[in-house]
Amino acid sequence: MKISTKGRYALRMLLDLAEHSGEGYISLKDIAERENLSKKYLEQIVPMLNKAGVLKTNRGYQGGYMLAGDPSEYTVGAVLRLAEGSLAPVACLEKCPVECERKNDCPTLPVWQGLYKVISDYLDGMTLKDVMDSHRERRADSYVI
Repeated sequence: MKISTKGRYALRMLLDLAEHSGEGYISLKDIAERENLSKKYLEQIVPMLNKAGVLKTNRGYQGGYMLAGDPSEYTVGAVLRLAEGSLAPVACLEKCPVECERKNDCPTLPVWQGLYKVISDYLDGMTLKDVMDSHRERRADSYVI
């Protein structure tokens, strides 16, 4: 499984909005500059996040975007599923229950199910707030004298 640019940018955009949540609506230009991301690419991601109800938007002079909820409400897994679709490591696990005609005779199915469970548990157990807190801790621990 490989996370696409779309998934990585969506996560970074939402983390930036979470980090600057006390500043009101944030422009895509500001996010793009801080995160060193393409503004045009972010413009393609916004409709998906907006449709899912993750963003609040405001047009005009003070316009921009903010998270619709608290950073602790959004898991990394949910964000990546919005951007990527499924996080299943193999196509046969994209539907539940598994519809593969070989599911009863497939010796590797339990391997992929186990991997999918580990991936899902890990990403669904981590919120935007958790990622921000971890990043702050790492920055605080890396000081130079």
